[in-house]
Amino acid sequence: QVQLVESGGGLVQFGGSLRLSCAASGSIFRLNDMGWYRQAPGRQRELVATITSGGTTNYADSVKGRFTISRDNAKNTVFLQMNSLKPEDTAVYYCNAKVGALYQDYWGQGTQVTVSS
Repeated sequence: QVQLVESGGGLVQFGGSLRLSCAASGSIFRLNDMGWYRQAPGRQRELVATITSGGTTNYADSVKGRFTISRDNAKNTVFLQMNSLKPEDTAVYYCNAKVGALYQDYWGQGTQVTVSS
């Protein structure tokens, strides 16, 4: 099986920055797309950013220009650099990985990001 371990969440002021990390481990045959999703209170889980194994990125409109997703394929790790944070960014952020030839989904446990108003 594959395990995803997130780190880097916390409490920041309006306009501050955080860097989230997610390391994948276990029986990884092929680590395909990776990404970050978030769920705020009372809302559905939504896509934040994704990145393919080749480095192609996709962002939600709400975070374009503020967030940057990247990955280190040698370390099976994906990052999310979050700048100019707003209170509406407050959510639990979940790491996602699609693994193997069948692109099977794996999820981390989530890390809380809170931005003060």
